[in-house]
Amino acid sequence: MIVIGGEALVDLVPDPSTADGELGPLHPRLGGGPYNVAIALGRLGVPVAFFARLSTDQFGDKLLERLRSSEVDVDLVQRGPEPTTLAVVGLAEDGSARYSFHTEGTAARFVADRPLPAQATALCLGTLGMVLEPGASVYEEVLFREAARGRFVALDPNIRADLIADPDAYRARFASWLPSVGLLKVSDDDAEWLADGGDVLAAAREWQRRGPAAVVLTRGADGLTAVTGDGEVSVAGVRAEVADTIGAGDTVQGALLAWLHRNDALSADAVRALDREQWEQALRFAAAAAAVTVSRPGAEPPWAAELA
Repeated sequence: MIVIGGEALVDLVPDPSTADGELGPLHPRLGGGPYNVAIALGRLGVPVAFFARLSTDQFGDKLLERLRSSEVDVDLVQRGPEPTTLAVVGLAEDGSARYSFHTEGTAARFVADRPLPAQATALCLGTLGMVLEPGASVYEEVLFREAARGRFVALDPNIRADLIADPDAYRARFASWLPSVGLLKVSDDDAEWLADGGDVLAAAREWQRRGPAAVVLTRGADGLTAVTGDGEVSVAGVRAEVADTIGAGDTVQGALLAWLHRNDALSADAVRALDREQWEQALRFAAAAAAVTVSRPGAEPPWAAELA
């Protein structure tokens, strides 16, 4: 089982028919980076559990319902009276998304530590779960503890710069996680931010040397690159008619973990042992999954049958 920790939220997405310069209706779409990763894994047939706190409001009920319908184990889900986190989405002409977050006093912040199930083989964390306190310190402690116990740890920082009050402090914290991380997935934009404007590929190589068995860079329509101790492997993106890009990177993370699970490679040593052909297979699978997600509104990762 893979345990996913981090926030669940509701994206408020503008109606595509809204005229330029006007305020149109906003449609609620269930999401949040870690939540989307859990949904992707469940739909791809991988045993997965979601470790987070959800509100007892209507949005929280719907988030929980969707986890169950996507075959995600919810035994680690906590509930509380705090409201659900909201993200107001702005869409550019190419479908790319920008977000403004409403996080003050929301349920996601107040997750409590829980022991992971004995059958858990991997832990995946990221996005606001590693930023919003006090929950961020809880997830950080879990990251260090489970890595020390030998569990495979995957991380996607998924930077939301507007919510990071002290960028230098966050970058230092990020660096402290790397020795405990087996797989780091990061977009090229996020990598540039984490590198404080430095060369992205050079930064990825440096991060890989500090701990992760591999660093996977997502480059939008330009594809994916895996940075390993043996060099780099790249694949092109899969063409798709883009509705929006919400959840694309999360789908990549879920699909990569699904591929590793199916190929008995959910350990740092196994990831280091992957050859170029295997990496190309893994990256192409992740690119194909992301192409399905961007082809429909909101974060709607594919089911396994859609990628057969």
